[in-house]
Amino acid sequence: MNRFVYLPDVVSLQLNDNRCTGCGMCAIVCPHGVMTLENGRALIADRDACMECGACARNCPADAIAVQAGVGCAQAVINAALGRTGKACCTIDRE
Repeated sequence: MNRFVYLPDVVSLQLNDNRCTGCGMCAIVCPHGVMTLENGRALIADRDACMECGACARNCPADAIAVQAGVGCAQAVINAALGRTGKACCTIDRE
């Protein structure tokens, strides 16, 4: 099974468990399955797979999620397009 791994341990994604109402919108809109529901609450299941698009935070009615959209993989993609050197935004993990 392949999965994308973005820059490990640098994702700005944060979840405030006390504010989560368990609506599940974060899990529905997350394109990489980073957010899941467990026991009626959101859970960050795979933080390093987060591409920091911000969909989860924008769709959370309880304002329980914070992420600096556009700073992770998106920044690396922009830098690469501009010819800047640096670490690649993601690698493929082969399990």
